[in-house]
Amino acid sequence: MVRPDHNFDDARSRELRRLYLDLLKRALSHSLYWPLDLYWSTDFKAPEMRKAVAEAVARGEVDLRQMRAEGRDWPKFGQTMVGMRRLDNVQRCVESVLVDRVAGDLIEAGTWRGGVAILMRGLLRAFGVTDRTVYAADSFCGLPPPNPQYPADASDPHHTADVLAVSREDVEQNFRLYDLLDRQVAFLEGWFRDTLPRVRNHTWAVVRVDGDMYESTMDALENLYPGLSVGGYLIIDDFAHEPCRRAVQEFRAERSIEEPIEEIDWTGVFWRRRS
Repeated sequence: MVRPDHNFDDARSRELRRLYLDLLKRALSHSLYWPLDLYWSTDFKAPEMRKAVAEAVARGEVDLRQMRAEGRDWPKFGQTMVGMRRLDNVQRCVESVLVDRVAGDLIEAGTWRGGVAILMRGLLRAFGVTDRTVYAADSFCGLPPPNPQYPADASDPHHTADVLAVSREDVEQNFRLYDLLDRQVAFLEGWFRDTLPRVRNHTWAVVRVDGDMYESTMDALENLYPGLSVGGYLIIDDFAHEPCRRAVQEFRAERSIEEPIEEIDWTGVFWRRRS
């Protein structure tokens, strides 16, 4: 936990943490480099969108730096597709639970190349926290095909996107690149429906859900939210995607969750658990 004798308001400590964490976020999002067109991937979204964006880039009508900052692309090399505002939100949530001493570990359900989980581990390192663990939950082989039990996912195409299939070995290597793979990192490998029930009774301070689909989002909420401490944060990455949004809204309605949903950016939202 946070050391009680550590002065987080010390100006030099604050500045060193700021420099490290800002650099970490820019590296993870691959926004340090220019020109970005050398690092931008057309391997994203629907084929018609790939074609439209590629043509707009060729005409000079798309600002790739802005697109990357907003997390609207699937970067070729970045360890996260999350934009800077969502990374900033993760930082604020983690810093808040550390300062307020909210009990629990941190988890990202749907980690892709590991970028957000790496940031979480970097935050613990920056604050000298040694008794919390960052969990990265993922199939490490992409998203599942639509399950007939969940009609909201019937036409979901994510399982066809090869770029979303990132092996556990590759994610572990990404942690190593930042010298952040250690005993405070744990992996939950497999479909959420199989792995998350195993940690249903675990205590969490921050839960970040990036499941895209209705089924994946609902699996994460049902198994992780019960363990979220009062004062902890629930972050949703894909609220702009209708199946995900529907799962969140239904889950909240069924459990009479009244904490207001706060907007992060065009697709990210979060709330802080109050009861």
